[in-house]
Amino acid sequence: MTDKTALTPKTHTTPPAKFSHGVRKGNILQVAGQVGFLPAEAGKPPTPAGPTLREQTLQTLANVKAILQEGGAGWDDAMMIRVYLTDVAHFAEFNEIYDAYFEEQGLTRPPAARTTVYVGLPAGLLVEIDALAVLG
Repeated sequence: MTDKTALTPKTHTTPPAKFSHGVRKGNILQVAGQVGFLPAEAGKPPTPAGPTLREQTLQTLANVKAILQEGGAGWDDAMMIRVYLTDVAHFAEFNEIYDAYFEEQGLTRPPAARTTVYVGLPAGLLVEIDALAVLG
């Protein structure tokens, strides 16, 4: 049986509860829900990338990518991406940001499946994203 490995990139703080930012077991890697916090700085609380959907989305995607990379994966390995938005009015803008981001990434495989739902997040946060990747 293959062991589970917890993944916490240097850009991330220790999770605030008993969970991992990401977990890899064999060729499966699950990224926990990430938000648009800037890279961690010792002694400072987590800080959102900015107040806009664009700023938070791009930072959230960077945070997910950092965990994928920490586990030996990349966006081409992502099979499922789940997006949690706080406002249905953000859907079209989010899609524009998301599509442009992945075009810039130059993916060579078909895009991952995606689900988008609407939720409440802590004050000031507009988007959360998690991902499931299969390596190899």
